[in-house]
Amino acid sequence: MNKLSSRAIIGEFFKRLNADDGMAWIGAISNYFTSDQDTEEYAWIGQSPVMREWIGGRHAKGFTSNGISIENKHFEATIDIPVKHLRRDKTGQVKVRIGELATRTNSHWALLLSKLIEKGETTPCYDGHFYFAETHKEGKSGTQSNKIEFDLAKAAINGEVGTVDGPTEAALREAILSGIQQIIGFKDNQGEPINENASKFLVMVPVNYWFVAKSALAVPLSVGGATNPVKVLADLDIAVAANPRLTGNKFYVFRADGDVKAFIRQEETAVQVKAKAEGSEYEFDHDAHQYGVDTWRNVGYGYWQHACQVTLTKSGS
Repeated sequence: MNKLSSRAIIGEFFKRLNADDGMAWIGAISNYFTSDQDTEEYAWIGQSPVMREWIGGRHAKGFTSNGISIENKHFEATIDIPVKHLRRDKTGQVKVRIGELATRTNSHWALLLSKLIEKGETTPCYDGHFYFAETHKEGKSGTQSNKIEFDLAKAAINGEVGTVDGPTEAALREAILSGIQQIIGFKDNQGEPINENASKFLVMVPVNYWFVAKSALAVPLSVGGATNPVKVLADLDIAVAANPRLTGNKFYVFRADGDVKAFIRQEETAVQVKAKAEGSEYEFDHDAHQYGVDTWRNVGYGYWQHACQVTLTKSGS
């Protein structure tokens, strides 16, 4: 019988899996760590001390007590392929389904991280406050907020600003810069700037903001010939990523060049493929094969200081 073998199908899956790293923004906003146990503990050590005048000997700084735990969870996806389809597949439909399985597997990190982002207003992070909150405070930092509103009606620009569902390029550009400004101003537990050297940012928007966000950061001149402030600030590298899993009038700004990212990806086992194929009881009983992928992994919150949620509002409307 001339049909696709399980070896060929598994080989095609890994070929497609390795050819596609998933969404480009995943690595920009999250650190990847391997795991070898049920739950991993991440103890934040606080920021390294600043240089001080040597008076009365050295003043060593110890670890902070803050931290988070991330428990690995088991994830899977399985497809069922009748043997007759393997035998009759002249148009390559089985390979298409295997390719789709690889694509969905690679997008799993994006799914998990998107859920973290969506739950950020109601889920605590390492300092005990919700990840997106107006009340973050550590040591000498003072109270800080990575959850801000941008009122279109009070934008500094002249002219049209649009609506919360459809802001103009100039208005959204100002809102984006307000999120970046918020991140740059954050202080660490010693009261020192934590993002003063930040220059690379990722702006994650729902699909309804994607076009205007891309235009706002790409067009050299604003409407009316005014200089685009993003082009003036040539020291900033700002990328835009559309996330179809997000909706509403909120977008997110992330620092993309920090050693510690906004989120953590943790993986105990790499993606594995298992099959009930030629000669199996499943084939005998159902005249079909099953191919399943699974992995043990999870995600968690990293530095809230490298993220800012911006909600668009418009007073008086």
